[in-house]
Amino acid sequence: MKLLEKLEFVFENILWNSRLFVLLAVVFSMIGGVSLFIVASVDIAGVAGNVITAYMSHEHAEDFHQNIVGGLVGAIDLYLMAVVMLIFAFGLYELFISDIDPAKDSKSSQVLEIHSLDELKDKLAKVIVMVLIVSFFQRVLHTNYDGALEMLYFSLSILALSLGLYFLHKGAGHQ
Repeated sequence: MKLLEKLEFVFENILWNSRLFVLLAVVFSMIGGVSLFIVASVDIAGVAGNVITAYMSHEHAEDFHQNIVGGLVGAIDLYLMAVVMLIFAFGLYELFISDIDPAKDSKSSQVLEIHSLDELKDKLAKVIVMVLIVSFFQRVLHTNYDGALEMLYFSLSILALSLGLYFLHKGAGHQ
């Protein structure tokens, strides 16, 4: 082998193996996703504890139901963000490192199988849109409407979200 061919071989091996740095993003995305699942679960346990305490003492504030729903919607938001982190980790791993053999052998959902960067972006975008919608409704729960114009804006925002979801769903090949 000539010197130039040896250098090319070494460089190409270094270049190919540099893809393993993606493992940092995979590992830390998994850690972030698991952390968000834990935080959301603790939040739901806190809401459940508040409900039990309030009903046992027969005392609950005027906005009690609104706070319960707000806490649960916030937890759903965290769960969805955790799912984004997991999809991102699985997708990066499958795109840059290797197929996940247990997933291939499993008869379960194929939602985590990623075959291209565009497919990863599409899956992430859909979940992120859902996170934004849930965040929107969480904020709506704590908003006071003082007039007809504000209610009109609220109605228009719900219409815009509905249209966005419709086109997102329709663009995925569903009829």
